[in-house]
Amino acid sequence: MSVPEVSIERRVEWIDTDAAGHHHFSSVLRWVESAEAELLRRYGLDWLFGRAPRVRHEVDYRNRLRFGELVTTRLRVERIGRTSLTYAFTVHGKEGLAAEGRMTVAHVERDAPSASPWPPEVREAFGAPA
Repeated sequence: MSVPEVSIERRVEWIDTDAAGHHHFSSVLRWVESAEAELLRRYGLDWLFGRAPRVRHEVDYRNRLRFGELVTTRLRVERIGRTSLTYAFTVHGKEGLAAEGRMTVAHVERDAPSASPWPPEVREAFGAPA
């Protein structure tokens, strides 16, 4: 089975920039979350919204992105554990790799006090053993 992944394109908007004239660090995480939303929709898992809080993220910033530049964000499922899932991502602009990193989310049922195992349909959709 292939690795679940998605690529999306966005433009660097004015709101994505900072006083130095290039992208603000937080824009990368917004693009990653947009890619995550697209991935969950494609796999019929959009019901997970509100049930997968972020528990960790790390980003290595490699290059600047400027206002108006077309950006491609690639997100893939790197690992699915019992209660958490780690995505790996890259963000490319016209000069190549601008950022790369990982984001880990946990599965939490609504109003639950802690993480719970991923439902079987999530593990199946992402090709993880039951």
